[in-house]
Amino acid sequence: QVRLVESGGGLVQPGGSLRLSCAASGSIYSISAMGWYRQAPGKERELVATIATNGGSTNYIDSVKGRFTISTENAKNTVYLQMNSLKPEDTAVYYCNMRATPIWGGPRDYWGQGTQVTVSS
Repeated sequence: QVRLVESGGGLVQPGGSLRLSCAASGSIYSISAMGWYRQAPGKERELVATIATNGGSTNYIDSVKGRFTISTENAKNTVYLQMNSLKPEDTAVYYCNMRATPIWGGPRDYWGQGTQVTVSS
């Protein structure tokens, strides 16, 4: 019903930048919130940033504040994560998440397939 497709990961040197994108498609009635999570090897998945589609309020984990920016293009059901001043500890698989209501059914969380971000010299 609803599919999320991510792009933009890769290998970058410390201090570099990457921009992740996640586009939702399918039978979508509405999306109330979007976010990015990450999971490093041997660690649990953690919430990185969220944004509300109604009003655009944002939240970030402390370790990325001032370096990462989450934004949306609601008309395209797309969420972005601009990552600047990247550090090796940002290395992880990044997953987008959307709280969406399909045309048929109730609201639920949907996940992207994950994109690898590696910060290394």
